[in-house]
Amino acid sequence: MRFHNILFFFFVLCSFSVAAQDMADYTDNWEGKIENAKTFNLKVEIENLGFENAIFKIYNNRSIINYPFNAVNLDRITIPFTENISFEGVLSKNGTAINGFIKSGLMLYHLKLVKSGNNSFVGDWNILMIDELKAPDFYLSVENGSENEYQAYPVLGDNRFTGTWCDNFQKENDSITFSDFKTGLQFKGKLLPNKIHLEILLGKNVITEIDLKKSVTDWKIGGFKTDKATTIPELSELENLIATNSFPNTHSVLISKNGKLIYENYFEGYTANVPHDMRSASKSISSAIAGIALDKGLFKSVEQSIFDFLPAKYQVQKDSLKSKINIKSLLTMSSGLDAIDYGINANPKSPAVEDNYQKSKDWIETILNTPMINTPNTKANYGSANPYLLGIAMDSVVSEPLELFMDHYLFQKLEISNYVIFSDLNRNPYFGGGMYLTSKDMIKFGELYLNNGKWNSKRILSKKWVEDSFKNYLALQNTTDKNGYGYLWWHHNYQVNGKNVSSIEARGAGGQYIFVVPSLNAVVVITSGNFRNGKIQQPEIIFKNHILPYLKKLKN
Repeated sequence: MRFHNILFFFFVLCSFSVAAQDMADYTDNWEGKIENAKTFNLKVEIENLGFENAIFKIYNNRSIINYPFNAVNLDRITIPFTENISFEGVLSKNGTAINGFIKSGLMLYHLKLVKSGNNSFVGDWNILMIDELKAPDFYLSVENGSENEYQAYPVLGDNRFTGTWCDNFQKENDSITFSDFKTGLQFKGKLLPNKIHLEILLGKNVITEIDLKKSVTDWKIGGFKTDKATTIPELSELENLIATNSFPNTHSVLISKNGKLIYENYFEGYTANVPHDMRSASKSISSAIAGIALDKGLFKSVEQSIFDFLPAKYQVQKDSLKSKINIKSLLTMSSGLDAIDYGINANPKSPAVEDNYQKSKDWIETILNTPMINTPNTKANYGSANPYLLGIAMDSVVSEPLELFMDHYLFQKLEISNYVIFSDLNRNPYFGGGMYLTSKDMIKFGELYLNNGKWNSKRILSKKWVEDSFKNYLALQNTTDKNGYGYLWWHHNYQVNGKNVSSIEARGAGGQYIFVVPSLNAVVVITSGNFRNGKIQQPEIIFKNHILPYLKKLKN
């Protein structure tokens, strides 16, 4: 009897010691190593397509997903392979490839699965948007720990991955769990003396495991070098300025002239295979999708009211002034809503500012509830709420998921497959900005517009849409330069050797630019990572002082 009492006391003591772990003791910086550089470069495979015993697989050096499904219907392949993560794709007409998307977190990852054998298709999923880790270091910042409360934020030594957005912090006994709602990755940690054993999961399936110890030195992040792909004597000064950090965080510079790529350089570890976070530069791609939909007769005119495209629940927001918000006003940032994201006249407390409506449960309702400050189509002020509503309208007119429409009618035709689309809360493409494209694919998109809607002699957009897109409709009132604005394209004039050069530009936060220069028959792409240092317009300086003088010296 005494032995049973001792045993019972031992179990009670152990249970108390586990439950009593205080997150204050783990509030610190932690670090470990990722097992290999290809851990997050996942293989995706579909076996036995067209049969009842089909299998959807995801694996790296271990099997992660092995999901049986019925694949008899090939019109559209839908595979909900784990909780809140799914694949949806379409088999090509010739049966050699499946183009589709994995929906994970807020990301729509495009995959091209190529036929590799009898009814088997294989492709790659780079969940961190980079082709291979340049550093194995994994860091975890555990913050504000107190008893069972805490926050935890993973950081990679390879800073080309733009980072996680973590929430849903839970603790039970010696286990902690949290989620990255951006990528959809799950994290599960076991709290041990002086160590955290961390699992990174896809749903409930382990991708990798890392043992973390407390950091004793500063974290080493980035600092990578990239071999020069090309060099031009006339641009050697630019390259030196980038190398000496006079133009910090420049990631790529590409120049196309007369449809030929004549300069291509990457910096800070970036390569031709790494899709870059375009931020709002992807608004110009949103404009192209609206043009394709109009060309196909899916809606009548840019003069149509936004309320022609909205469900009945939002019609209560319609009044005499808001009814005048039409597709054209959304394309030209002139809806009249109090939705100015930054700059002159901005009202940071307005619900329709991007930072605010993205925190609401219903983005459409929040935006439409916002007061009007101008009559539509009279004054332009930059605000992401405008193209967001445009995306809602386009989603209402296409018959398939909007991302599949975008892939079929734009990206496949441009031979672009390595890309990611940022989504809204309903997991539909977010037209307000947020795509990952490689710099070479950004060049392709610019050339599409330079060539009046053709690429490789094939018509993708009507010439009229390109011409309408490049018109200068209104000046952006909230910008210091009062830039002219087209259909989600910026206008800017540069003085070079006393002469004016007009450029039409896709622009994104941090310094993501596509410059289209019709007078020089050129397209320039510059990508950057200046998100917090105020140098978001640095590419304009590079373009004006180094690239334009070089282009003007070239013979046509």
